[in-house]
Amino acid sequence: MSTSPASEPVIRVRGLVKRYAEHEAVRGIDLEVGRGEIFAFLGPNGAGKTTTVEVLEGFRQASGGTVEVLGRDPWQAPGVWRARLGIVLQESGAEPGLTTRECVALYAGYYPAPRNIDETLALVGLSAQAGERASGLSGGQRRRLDVALALIGDPELIFLDEPTTGFDPAARRAAWEVVDGLRALGKTIFLTTHYMEEAERLADRIAVIAAGRIVAEGTPQTLGGRQLEASQIAFRLPGAVALDQFPERLRERLQHGEDGLLRLPSATVTADLHELSGWALALAVELEALEVSRPTLEDVYLQLTGSEE
Repeated sequence: MSTSPASEPVIRVRGLVKRYAEHEAVRGIDLEVGRGEIFAFLGPNGAGKTTTVEVLEGFRQASGGTVEVLGRDPWQAPGVWRARLGIVLQESGAEPGLTTRECVALYAGYYPAPRNIDETLALVGLSAQAGERASGLSGGQRRRLDVALALIGDPELIFLDEPTTGFDPAARRAAWEVVDGLRALGKTIFLTTHYMEEAERLADRIAVIAAGRIVAEGTPQTLGGRQLEASQIAFRLPGAVALDQFPERLRERLQHGEDGLLRLPSATVTADLHELSGWALALAVELEALEVSRPTLEDVYLQLTGSEE
């Protein structure tokens, strides 16, 4: 399934191919990212994800196909075009000896119309650390500084490459709040991440690449037909209840989990729960650990990329 952005495309890719000698890392992919959209690009290591992003950023030349980013071919775009991009790399180092504010001020000097320095520090939550040495910031604060450096030029399009790798859960959620702030500013964000919860929480749309090809594209709710997948009803039977007492219509679908739970795939959850609970009430037994769940984004991702992983 393929979906297109509702707004004007900021990124438009048609038939992108990238070869390294005899190896074809990217095999004719199509992509569109709309203005103001948060677009997540997922894929296992070696799938062509990083190569694609480097072509979009203008660091690598495409071997075939057409690529337009902010209306230009990134490989041939002039310096004024690059000032319209913000890039947060997976790893970076602090400027030695400079404070947080001095780092941002240094980068502001590279752009023709930079944002206000103090407003930018406030946006990423670093106002209190403005006078601290950048080299002494915590990992999460350093990542916020990376975002501030990408933002100071007031870019239209921001590439976030694994922005929360190595973060603890609290720091990751704080980083998500920063990204929400970018959304509020109307920025377009191209996000790569290995965290499915992050993609589901932030992205308007997701594309999955495997073996150099786009294997699925959609919203977090519809990716890979997720909305059509059966739900699962999980529970544990009391020890005194035998399986042959279980309703026959449901028994033929029962699956036994290694965790001791019984799982019932269901496309009609309300009806199946009604029958299941009615049966339990008639026997005066309690269904322990009863839970209804839909396939997670991670479940869908692993189905799409299982052979690659």
